Amino acid sequence: MGMIYIMLIVSLCLAVFFLVIFLWATKTGQYDDDYSPSVRILFEDELTTNDANKNNDGNTNS
Repeated sequence: MGMIYIMLIVSLCLAVFFLVIFLWATKTGQYDDDYSPSVRILFEDELTTNDANKNNDGNTNS
């Protein structure tokens, strides 16, 4: 029975440790997305409704 208490205490301490490490990592920006902004420039933007209307009226965007 004593071993169950020891295992319970150790597992709770380990869970709290991982929770603290996770909160620290999110607070310091470890999960910020640094890859997408550099790739986003490679894709064309979709036309907005104003740009689509100008193109349909015969006006060109130069």
